[in-house]
Amino acid sequence: MMAGERIPKEQLYLSFTRHNPAVITSGPGGLNGSIKGVGFVPKEEYAQEFLELFMEHINKGQCQSYAREGLALLYRLIYSEEARERLDFNRLGSLELACKHTWANILAEPKATLLFYEPPSTSYEVRCRVEIHREGVYHALVNAMHDAYHGPEPSCWSERPVYIFIIEEIYDNSVTPQGFGRKIYP
Repeated sequence: MMAGERIPKEQLYLSFTRHNPAVITSGPGGLNGSIKGVGFVPKEEYAQEFLELFMEHINKGQCQSYAREGLALLYRLIYSEEARERLDFNRLGSLELACKHTWANILAEPKATLLFYEPPSTSYEVRCRVEIHREGVYHALVNAMHDAYHGPEPSCWSERPVYIFIIEEIYDNSVTPQGFGRKIYP
């Protein structure tokens, strides 16, 4: 996709499931499942550097090539092979855009299960402890990572808290001999 090749739309839509798990919580907001975009975040020692690079892009402002340039930046910093050593694979970041059921539940009980599903049979359950960031480098960084592609809206960041999901356990729930709820991490 980064090289400009065309991807069948079915494959493209399926690939979104890797980014959009159901975030399962329970608490005062009731038993809840909410689809949210998530992504790995850099190790703490690289967070400020990443933020500066994303802000450089955001500060250029919306233009015709904004989303394409943002996608290239995300690829280079997060998804490329070279980025792997700088990422924290024990942490996933996400924005809270609604501040409703998931928000109420995580405020009361900072834990969640991320349920990833890719049809027809691949599924992973990622059990996490959750940190809420309303300020600081991870708050700004996860907002900037979102806005790098979706459009610059720093004026909204104060209304968009950030979740950092700290992975504690992973289960393979796939419909395969290796799956069906088998614990694979730690």
